[in-house]
Amino acid sequence: MSRQIHIGKLTLGGGAPVRVQSMTNTDTMDTRATVEQALRMVEAGCELVRITAPDVKAAENLGRIKEDLLRRGCEVPLVADIHFNPKAAEVAATLVEKVRVNPGNYTDRNSGKWKVESGKWSDELEREYQEEVKRIGERMSSLIDICKAHHTAMRIGTNHGSLSERIMSRYGNTPEGMAQSAIEFARVCEEQDYHDLVFSMKASNVKVMVDSTRLFVKKMHALGMDYPIHLGVTEAGDGLQGRLKSAAGIGALLLDGIGDTIRVSLTEDPEAEMPIAYDILQAVGARITQPEYIACPSCGRTQYDIQRALREIKEKTRHLVGVKIGVMGCIVNGPGEMADADYGYVGSGAGKITLYKGKQIVKRDIDQHDAVDQLVRFIESDRQHH
Repeated sequence: MSRQIHIGKLTLGGGAPVRVQSMTNTDTMDTRATVEQALRMVEAGCELVRITAPDVKAAENLGRIKEDLLRRGCEVPLVADIHFNPKAAEVAATLVEKVRVNPGNYTDRNSGKWKVESGKWSDELEREYQEEVKRIGERMSSLIDICKAHHTAMRIGTNHGSLSERIMSRYGNTPEGMAQSAIEFARVCEEQDYHDLVFSMKASNVKVMVDSTRLFVKKMHALGMDYPIHLGVTEAGDGLQGRLKSAAGIGALLLDGIGDTIRVSLTEDPEAEMPIAYDILQAVGARITQPEYIACPSCGRTQYDIQRALREIKEKTRHLVGVKIGVMGCIVNGPGEMADADYGYVGSGAGKITLYKGKQIVKRDIDQHDAVDQLVRFIESDRQHH
């Protein structure tokens, strides 16, 4: 389990629920549009709202956005997304609850000095490499001081597509390079006694994202660190492909026990990301926010309209958060396959349904036209008595 940190009033890690976040895609200088979009995101379930701050003016405007949201009764923590501008990060850190910096963009870029001759990493290059790590610490010290003074959290977000020239020449464009880049920044922060950190390894390639995150967590734990982890497949796209890539990458790591906050990156309106995030969390059992349904695909043994029954049951039980309902075609495999369901709806003959509570039959051979309503009435009555 990771350590717990605070992002404003929100707890992250250390047994807190896995938090769902997203990012606005409005012009940060358009205060009204950004506030309106943030409110829609929060209404959809977003718990952390990230906003880009490409320059100092945009960073300063985060303060106005924050004020407007508070005036509208919205206390959602804001995260400033910083890329190439350390000064913007310092301004933002005084105004919002968290800043995100990318190690690949916070270092000397394209200096030309990291040319490796015939694949050999020389002692001289190693000395220069360590000197550069020291310079990163000096460059970051003012931001770290501001974050400490304002209790501002920081995400160190490594991106597969923007590793520094120094990291690329030493490790290549690999999961090892991504993990190593983040570890360097973790050490820099720890040396300056700053620990309100979250880390992420993002890639548009699901395998690279999963491998680099696992590797980073392994390296972090070996060093006695236990920082929270942010998960996301970046540039996942839209539609079904974007959803499946996100589910594969985020889901794999959550099943490993890795991940304290997630972002599903879709090329769609940001509020479309939250339902998918909660679906992923529900699917892996990380955060239960809706009912769960176990339903067989049905076969020739099924003697009632199972597809229609499942649709009706879902429609009439969507308010029963955490309840697990089995909808099964027949009694051959049905009762066994739905053994961990709270309630069951099982075909028991031509147009006939038997209802279960757990493994116990509560009513046999009901007509299929009345069975869904009888199931819903039974569940609601049973829950009231408990």
